[in-house]
Amino acid sequence: MNAYGTDQYRQTQVTTVDKGRLIVLLYEGAIKFLREASEAQAAGDIAAKSGHINRALDIIGELSQSLNMQDGGDIAFNLKRIYQFWTDHLLKAKIVRDSPAMDDVVNMMSSLIEAWQAVCSDAEAARAAAALPQATMATTAARTI
Repeated sequence: MNAYGTDQYRQTQVTTVDKGRLIVLLYEGAIKFLREASEAQAAGDIAAKSGHINRALDIIGELSQSLNMQDGGDIAFNLKRIYQFWTDHLLKAKIVRDSPAMDDVVNMMSSLIEAWQAVCSDAEAARAAAALPQATMATTAARTI
């Protein structure tokens, strides 16, 4: 498939999924970038590592900004804290060249992906995901994944 076709497929995939699945896609994208950052660090390519971490940080920033703090209650508050922790951890990984910090964030994201998948299969949890704005997240997912 050519690059244009791939981009169009991703755009269609992102704009047609529900909010919970979109969150999972964003987490998967961030994990992909963090794994690439670890590989770049192992290869000694610090510039590539920083670039991949920056892309993961962009996704985390978008997830954080997309939270509906007014209607999201404790869930939104706790996710905001988690996203800030991840940001701090990844900034540390960039500064001190710390792969374990990246691995910690990947492990936490993987756990949350499982939780979001469970949430998305539950009708009550789908209502909680409705508090997140779709358009902003869809745009970010299309750009970053």
